[in-house]
Amino acid sequence: MTATPQAIELAGIAAEAAADKLAQHIVAFDVSGPIGIADVFLLCSAANDRQVRAVVDEIEDRLRAHGARPLRREGERENRWVLLDYSDLVVHVLLAEERAYYSLERIWHDCPTVDLPSPVYDGPRRAEAEVTAPHGVGTWQR
Repeated sequence: MTATPQAIELAGIAAEAAADKLAQHIVAFDVSGPIGIADVFLLCSAANDRQVRAVVDEIEDRLRAHGARPLRREGERENRWVLLDYSDLVVHVLLAEERAYYSLERIWHDCPTVDLPSPVYDGPRRAEAEVTAPHGVGTWQR
């Protein structure tokens, strides 16, 4: 199985919204093969809880403008790891420390990445770089 065109389009819109709010290390995985609950997981990092909130708000606004509303949200109270479930697309906005600790890229490393719009990338693509997490907490693949 591969991700639906709609899921890929929504991931691109969400990624651009996250990038506009200065989220970093934005990557999308096609998880349609190993799991049946979603087609694409989009991951991005934020420097602090206020930036997590700003990124989440921008993603929701942009996707709402395209007719998409989340089925559910989780983690909004603490703003350390917010999950937005759009059925085919699941967006994870994490504090950099949380992302390094949970290392979601390691779980999904066998899944293909989804190409995102070029303005989203702040450097080499995942296959070309390993990104070191802040404060030496760990590393994650982009």
